[in-house]
Amino acid sequence: MTATATTHGLDGTLVKPDWPPLTLREVRALLKPFPSCGQPTAILTVSPRPFSAASVVATSSGPVFVKRHPRSVRNREGLLEEHRFLAHLLAHGAPVPRVLATAEGETAIESGAWSYEVHEVPNGVDLYADAISWTPFFSASHAYSAGQALARLHLAAQGFNAPRRAPRPLVASFTIFAAADPQAEIERYLAARPALARDPDARRGCDEALELLAPFHAALRPLLPALPSLWTHNDLHASNLLWSDAGLDAHAVAIIDFGLADRTNAVHDIAQAIERNIVEWLELTLDSAQTRDLPIHLDHLEALLDGYDSIRPLTAAEAAALAPITALCHAEFALTEADYFLAALHAPEKARVASIDYLVGHARWFHSPGGRKLLDAIDQWAAKRATRAQEVGAR
Repeated sequence: MTATATTHGLDGTLVKPDWPPLTLREVRALLKPFPSCGQPTAILTVSPRPFSAASVVATSSGPVFVKRHPRSVRNREGLLEEHRFLAHLLAHGAPVPRVLATAEGETAIESGAWSYEVHEVPNGVDLYADAISWTPFFSASHAYSAGQALARLHLAAQGFNAPRRAPRPLVASFTIFAAADPQAEIERYLAARPALARDPDARRGCDEALELLAPFHAALRPLLPALPSLWTHNDLHASNLLWSDAGLDAHAVAIIDFGLADRTNAVHDIAQAIERNIVEWLELTLDSAQTRDLPIHLDHLEALLDGYDSIRPLTAAEAAALAPITALCHAEFALTEADYFLAALHAPEKARVASIDYLVGHARWFHSPGGRKLLDAIDQWAAKRATRAQEVGAR
């Protein structure tokens, strides 16, 4: 392991990585069967993302992006779920990276304890390379462009009819609060993830979160039939976009990192983007039992939603569902992260951060003045756009 390799820790600090960085020797062996890849010559970047090892690698044919996963997190079939979605998006004009294949057409390579994938490097500036989730955009203009990029992705995703992904760690699904009975659904969710089901912190976190989130589910439930299912990204943070330039008016030119993708719905994906970019949650790690006055970037919220709506206008039901889904959408990500920490890392202390600090702490925050402020701002945006639509219709 190189002395300089670090990843983003749970509190936003840089820490020792859980997985060893890629080596040039390893990458040279991996890329031999890939006809479009030349001889690797250098590891250009080491990603600070914590859940895998990833690097941009220089080759004699140009740079490629290589990502290595523990097979307990992503086996071949798990990667193929993502690759099939990316292929559909590319075929429908979405600005996403092409997954490269071996001469035999294989895009997911298993070797020993690891699974590998190789992507082309899209054009664009990695403007947020060091940014982590729950930190804001640099400007409202970036937020607006991110909203537009997400809307275009949703348009391209239409017609991709693959089922929901199999239960596996680190997938941001939406099943518990998409059900009429969240209590029964959470039991099914836990039963499919034995390490999570056995963990007392996860059990306690689920019980508390169900109670805290019940009012938001009650508000969402009558709207659920009007939300068509759709394969979605589920992690649209600014760092998962590449940008036209380094300016504050730059626009998004590519969307990357589909590891959390699954069949949810468009409103869930927008809510995830709000959750990732608009609230600075990391301050809750100081004391999740306190409903701290977290920074909320309401100008970025409005820009993100206006950008999305300019490309793919929300229906009335989607706009009405956005506030309650924003309060609910973190739940399954917190649980899938806890499952990763328990099943893959065997790190119960890290799992507790996800199942208590994230799952319960975020749910509690939505009952605080700050949480109500955010949800009110979303509802106000929805009401404003409805008024605008009525005025246009009356002309």
